[in-house]
Formats: sequence, C-alpha cells, structure tokens
Amino acid sequence: MDSPNDNADRLGELLARCAQRDAPALEDLYRIVAPTLLGCLVKILRRRALAEEALQDVFVQVWQRAGQYEAHRGRPYAWLVSMARYRAIDILRRERISSVDPQELAETLAEEPVDTDPNPSAADDRVLELCMTQLEVEQRECIRLAFIAGQSHAQIAAARSRPLGSVKSWIRRGLVLLKECIEACARPASN
Repeated sequence: MDSPNDNADRLGELLARCAQRDAPALEDLYRIVAPTLLGCLVKILRRRALAEEALQDVFVQVWQRAGQYEAHRGRPYAWLVSMARYRAIDILRRERISSVDPQELAETLAEEPVDTDPNPSAADDRVLELCMTQLEVEQRECIRLAFIAGQSHAQIAAARSRPLGSVKSWIRRGLVLLKECIEACARPASN
C-alpha cells in the first residue's frame, strides 16, 4: 500500500474536488489519509479518543478550506498534516488554559497582600500577571516587548534573532490564550 505522500497527485485532485463540494471525494480522502493523520494526532495528544475528535475537526476544516490548498506551496499531504498538527496544538493549549482553576486563582489572589490603592485595576493586573505565567516563554516575552516596551514586530524579531512570522504568531496566539485565561478567571466558580 502506498503512503499518502506517494499519492500527491491523487490527493491534490481530491482536495480540488472537495473545494467543489464533492462529498465522495472527501470520503476517498478520508480513507487514504485518516489512518496516518490519526497516528500523528495520537502521538501529539497521547489520548486516542481526543485524537479521534481532533481528526473529525481536521476533516471539517478540510471540507471548509480545501479551496485554499495551493499546490505550488507544498504537497497536499504536508498541508493535511500541518492542519492536524495545528489542531492538536490548539487542543493542548486550550487544555492548559482550562486547567487554570478559577477558585485556585482566587485563593492565590486572596493570599497576596491587600493593596490599599483604591484603583480597581490592581486586581486585574494580578490576574493578567498570573495568566501571563501560563504562556510559553517566547509568547510572554514577545507580548511584553510589544505592549509594554512598545516595540514593533520587526524590532522584536531583530532583537530576538527570530523570524518575523514566528514573532507575529507568538504574539497572536499568546493574546488568544491570555483572553481565554482572563475569561476563565472572570467566570464565577461553581460550587
């Protein structure tokens, strides 16, 4: 049996048909690549049930975005694997953020010295700082440089000797995670 990567022309054709809303093409694509994509997802997520859910999400994305595949930018199988990988990473990040227990966070905040400053933003600042600790180092540092030091993305990339696209991704993803964490902290704890 050929690997999905050996069928680049066939996969490209199936993606083109999926872009035209050809349901049998999606079924054929699933039959060909689902086993290897599931293996990738299980390897990243380490739980088969979660990997199977992620695989379903990936094929919904394939159905919705098949028209965005561009053959000159890479092989179809690589495009599919990258979709699966990004979905798995999103799931892992959301799990990490959702593991922030609002009750535990409230207790941590309560243990801190009471600020006599009547400024209500002091508590918000503490929540923000605690949520910042949930980010990866690169995300946290790039966000600090952009929003506290006022540096542009290009300046951050140059200062950190990192690609501009990576810096932009770290900032964008970090802000999404910060928002999720802050919202989780704002939710009332269930008794």
